[in-house]
Amino acid sequence: MGKASKITLILLLVSLLFKQILSQDVGEHVAARTIKQEEEHGHKVHCSRERSRAAWQAIEEYLMPFVERERYQILSKCRLHPSNDLFRDQEEHKIHVDINEWKCGYCKKSFRAEKYLDQHFDNRHYNLLNISDSKCLADLCGALHCDFMMDSKSTKTKCNPAAVAKNRHLCESLADSCFPLSQGPSASRLHELFLHQFCDAHTCSGKRKLFPKGGKKETSVFYLAISILTMMMIPLFYLIVYLHQSEMRKGTQELRRIPKVGRKTKPM
Repeated sequence: MGKASKITLILLLVSLLFKQILSQDVGEHVAARTIKQEEEHGHKVHCSRERSRAAWQAIEEYLMPFVERERYQILSKCRLHPSNDLFRDQEEHKIHVDINEWKCGYCKKSFRAEKYLDQHFDNRHYNLLNISDSKCLADLCGALHCDFMMDSKSTKTKCNPAAVAKNRHLCESLADSCFPLSQGPSASRLHELFLHQFCDAHTCSGKRKLFPKGGKKETSVFYLAISILTMMMIPLFYLIVYLHQSEMRKGTQELRRIPKVGRKTKPM
């Protein structure tokens, strides 16, 4: 290849690279402009989506496994019921395609991160929120330990007796309204569990243990470990059986050969 051809090839490669960079910049600019335009037409919701998500995570992981075990139907008037979460329908319309790709279940538009999808919901699908009723799950964060759910490694703060008493009262009122003692044995057991699981930690005296009964994560990890161990043991079991049977067959063959070696031949 001549010198002129090499220079032409290099210029062509540089041109292609420049076009690719330019197209990426234009794409990012368009995406940023779209989000900005959506924000200009957006609406303000006086309820934290992030804290509502943390509250629902606490309910789903540390309460619902026990509710399902008891086969108990939470009444719609209970503030822990999914229908009383303002963002529940939108959260269920999130499609997590890949680590850097989220998709809107309503209009199928894609986003690089969940926070951008949240902004899209707030700006473009605001009309799907039923804001006529007071259904802000974030209002229950004091009782449900949302701060722990959002950052389990957060440093301990000085205990405020007034705030603790307020959160404990809210927690106990949730236990009374969602699991009335008059509703039978299942409700009574869940009432006691909710107090132990969520309310007992609202104290300034001694160590406070959050979610002492565990939840969905602990259960799933336990069964996953058991499943992996079982899968590892099955091939090992069959290998031991195979080796044992091989040794048995080998021993049987050796016993058959011994009489043949010690047998005297008859004279002709």
